[in-house]
Amino acid sequence: MKTFEKLKAFYWPYKSVFLWSLLFMLCMTGITVVYPVVLQITIDEVIYKGQYELILWISIGFIGIMTIKGITTYFHQYLGDLFGIKSVYRLRNELYAKLQRLPFGYYDNAKTGDLMSRLTADVEGFRFFLSFGLSELIRFVLLIVISLSVMFYYSVPLALVTIAAMPLLAISVYSFDKRVHPAFRGIRKSFGVLNTNVQENISGINTVKSLSREDFEISKFNTSNKDYKQNFLHTSNVWAKFFPLMELIGNICTVALLCYGGYLVISGQLKPGALVAFFSLVNYIMWPIMNLGFVINQFSQAKASGERLLEILEADEKITTRENAIHTEKLRGHVSFKDVSLKYGKEDTESIKHVSFEAPPGKTIGLIGATGSGKSSIVQLMSRFYEPTGGEIAIDGKPIADYSLKTLRANIGVVLQESFLFSSTIRSNISYGKPNATMEEIIEAAKLAQAHSFIMELPDQYDTMLGERGLGLSGGQKQRLAIARAICKDPAILVFDDSTSAVDMETEHRIQLALQEVMEDRTTFIIAHRISSIKHADEILVMDNGSVVERGTHHELIQLNGHYKRIFDLQYKDQEMIVTSHQAG
Repeated sequence: MKTFEKLKAFYWPYKSVFLWSLLFMLCMTGITVVYPVVLQITIDEVIYKGQYELILWISIGFIGIMTIKGITTYFHQYLGDLFGIKSVYRLRNELYAKLQRLPFGYYDNAKTGDLMSRLTADVEGFRFFLSFGLSELIRFVLLIVISLSVMFYYSVPLALVTIAAMPLLAISVYSFDKRVHPAFRGIRKSFGVLNTNVQENISGINTVKSLSREDFEISKFNTSNKDYKQNFLHTSNVWAKFFPLMELIGNICTVALLCYGGYLVISGQLKPGALVAFFSLVNYIMWPIMNLGFVINQFSQAKASGERLLEILEADEKITTRENAIHTEKLRGHVSFKDVSLKYGKEDTESIKHVSFEAPPGKTIGLIGATGSGKSSIVQLMSRFYEPTGGEIAIDGKPIADYSLKTLRANIGVVLQESFLFSSTIRSNISYGKPNATMEEIIEAAKLAQAHSFIMELPDQYDTMLGERGLGLSGGQKQRLAIARAICKDPAILVFDDSTSAVDMETEHRIQLALQEVMEDRTTFIIAHRISSIKHADEILVMDNGSVVERGTHHELIQLNGHYKRIFDLQYKDQEMIVTSHQAG
């Protein structure tokens, strides 16, 4: 029950709705047990004593009772559903909010499909138990207690014979729960893997088709699907073993009741009507017993789902806004790194080693180096996507941890190499970081990013709806929209993470010229593989294996004849070869 105790905050606020549902269920259960009593009175008091004139009144009374039962059943079921739906509404919102707060490090190991499975299938499994399973469990107890009370009233010996099988039932139910819970956890886990395969395949369908890997993806999906099937079959096997056992216990109880009850009626120790009532009451006990496996099944599924949901809710957020953090609308943007180091995991090698530099407002810093040299890690640290393992990062003379996350990230505009666009209008995508931006601001940002001209050629211009992840636009167009989004945000610090890699050299040059005005009073970081993107930077940091191996202006670094010069020679030698081949042709 620890799982349900930990999730109590989500369903306990609605306990009044649940208690009303239980009240109606109590009425419904009480009326259910009235039926065998009416049957006993009809046989023993009316038929045997010949008081046939009472049958009409008993029938009318019985119809009235059944009408009341129908009304109480309606309210019980409706309020039970309302309790479950309200509870998971809060739970789902909190899960989604938690996913927004979790740091980048969490998503480094998380799988999208598995997270989607937790927010859908696992939440729904928990809801079903709150709406139906929990009340059924309580109804099971109530029905047995009330039925046994009436049975003891009619005949103590016969009631003792009936409950003799209860210890066997308790043992079988306990064994069933011990086996079925791990089985359902396996189902949930394999379902998450299955979802991940589908999500990754759909997101990367262009890559799959271009590399002709359809057969591999089908095989991979079949493997996951087979694992899901095997987990389900294992669970069905557990269910198939225990359900007949529970049914057998119930049938043995019925046979014992028939034998001993018949003897009591023959010997005159029990009236026939009481025996008939006993059989009805035993059915009321046996039906919940038969249904107990289903309830335990639901409980185990809810427990397994709850554990998976708690893994998200209890995940360490690590990077949070401190108490008394600085909240300000605008920063100047003076960035300083002092002996900063970063290690992503405890066993990982350092991604950044003792990096130091100053970047005052209006200064442009270029970062160049091989893939994996630590360029992107520097700007990720600046935005507190990760925490440094050593050194200090400050903005405007204060450690970045002193600022609220909203203040910090609102003042940093990042354009990533892989531009993500939402399934919305172009206008909404550009103003995503500044929802209250005017149309003039949106158009100005698009013009500076060299995106305005192609937007105006689209059917609905700025109101054009984009497909998922910007489907329908070229890579260069998506990057230009991402640049426009960052400019529209009007940040103190601009970061271009290889953001012009998908545009041609001419467009890149136009973007650079247009951005000169934007970058004038801002701190700008340009991460690039092409020297043409950073050659005009005020200072260039050459990264290698997590360290700054060279620094200076373009001309200074050329004179050093080191790492930067080798990169320059490689890139411009290629261009010279292309020009030479064109001339020869």
